[in-house]
Amino acid sequence: MKRQLLLQVSALAGGLALLPSVTLAQFPPPSAPSSRTVQDRWPTLEPPQTQQQPAQQQAPRQAQPAPRQARPKLDDDDAPKPPPKPRVAAAPANAVTCGGTFVKDTTHLKLAIKYDSRNIVFGDVDGTDGTKIKATILYPNESKRRLEVIWNNDAARTDLSMVVINGQSQWSAPKGVKLGTPLAALEKINGRPFKLSGFDPDGSASVLGWEGGALTSLPGGCRVGARIATDGKSAASVPQGKELLSNDANLKAVKASVVEILVGY
Repeated sequence: MKRQLLLQVSALAGGLALLPSVTLAQFPPPSAPSSRTVQDRWPTLEPPQTQQQPAQQQAPRQAQPAPRQARPKLDDDDAPKPPPKPRVAAAPANAVTCGGTFVKDTTHLKLAIKYDSRNIVFGDVDGTDGTKIKATILYPNESKRRLEVIWNNDAARTDLSMVVINGQSQWSAPKGVKLGTPLAALEKINGRPFKLSGFDPDGSASVLGWEGGALTSLPGGCRVGARIATDGKSAASVPQGKELLSNDANLKAVKASVVEILVGY
């Protein structure tokens, strides 16, 4: 029995030896187990650190800055305070300037929106030589807030011609000129003497020119005019019908002040 089994095994081995190489190629032996491990499925690991180079071959290290020392905490009283901001003087509420509300292209409608239409009327005001002219009147029933605005185009109430401050109005003009400003103070605001027309019999005169002073040219392009009047007692002592400067000797002892201001374009 054993002999017969050995003969069968020998015959099988010999048959395999006689198989052509093509047949063997179709049935290759099992491949070797893969050398890849479970670790290959994890994220890429950092490369292993190389051995430290000899001291003489190491690159010089950059000097590290010294650690910054913590500043001592200051009390609120010791903490530095920012310098105070310079105060900007606010424009008076009732001021006529060359910009803002009273620019050249303002209109009756814009003034009505600004000051409330209930405080504005369009009516007659005094002109020259007893005439009447049309104007927009702000606060017509309040003598201290009254202001007259005259237009070049009365029909449309546009194209500002001039703003008139008179009576008891407390409105101010550019450079702070107000009704009641003394003649000497007005000269100081202008920075130099200015030219006046000859005084009328009633003791009033108009400014003819500011002679290059501060009131000659104003930012915004408007111009300022004024009428000066003396008190009744000194009206006869001033030269009449003769142009003169504000520092004229004949005016030194005269009490004269601004009684009307015109701001126009």
